[in-house]
Amino acid sequence: METKTNKNQLVALIVTVVVILCMFVGVILSTTLSNSNHPKEVAKTQAREAAKNIKDSEKPINMNKDGGIPISKNGYNNPVSGVPTIGVYSDSLCPGCGSFNRSADRELISMMEAGQINLEIYPMSFLDTLSSDHYSSRVMGGIYYIADHDSNPQHLVEFINKIFAENFQPSEGEDYKPVSNEKLAEQAVAAGVPEDVAKVAFNRHYLKWQKIMNGTTPDRKELWNVSGSNAGAMTTPTVTINGKLVDIPAASKKNLEIIDAVLKSIGLNKKDIGSSTVKPKLDDSHKPNDL
Repeated sequence: METKTNKNQLVALIVTVVVILCMFVGVILSTTLSNSNHPKEVAKTQAREAAKNIKDSEKPINMNKDGGIPISKNGYNNPVSGVPTIGVYSDSLCPGCGSFNRSADRELISMMEAGQINLEIYPMSFLDTLSSDHYSSRVMGGIYYIADHDSNPQHLVEFINKIFAENFQPSEGEDYKPVSNEKLAEQAVAAGVPEDVAKVAFNRHYLKWQKIMNGTTPDRKELWNVSGSNAGAMTTPTVTINGKLVDIPAASKKNLEIIDAVLKSIGLNKKDIGSSTVKPKLDDSHKPNDL
């Protein structure tokens, strides 16, 4: 009887030890998984808090509440009524952003200048570490600086078009070759930016604001991909129409060029791009057409 009792006690002890070990392992795993996302969550929280406390003097002037630079044929912050607004989110070092710009930007500029659309430019610099000289943050700061110090937005959109040109946009990562402020200023002046503005535009202005935008913009769910391998996350380029995401992966699956997807979404024929007498069927208050 005593032997049987001892065996039962031993079994109970072993079971207790196993249960405790399992609980301990579970706590370790839970902590590890939680900590794997911890830095990102901390960064997001810090960005949100910083956005509340940043001084006006540390922020660009010509921008909307989400950090976009509103541009129309009427100038900055003076949209044309009754036409759709197209938002473009990009990093100057992003290869996909360069491809998008080279395939669609000239048409977007033509539509903006004709009063067919309003534009919102959202520069980003999250790829800054993939260059050896802070290329992305110099350009992002420069875009905001030009918008604040040159009253003609056509100069800004032409500058953006020039830095995404295939013979100018640098490669990212190991293939990156340094680009001086002087080279960037040359592109700005060639776009019409006054020389005194271009000369100082790329000194990494609004760094605190840039960090906030790089932290909070990807956290906006309305900008997350809804299809493709990056579904559930924001990538660049991101394009919106009246604040609604253009599903670029879906357009690609349908063999639609991005500019064709935009035109279909706003209800405008390609032949009418740049016509001041033809407006898109989509106005400024409704969601874009389905692809």
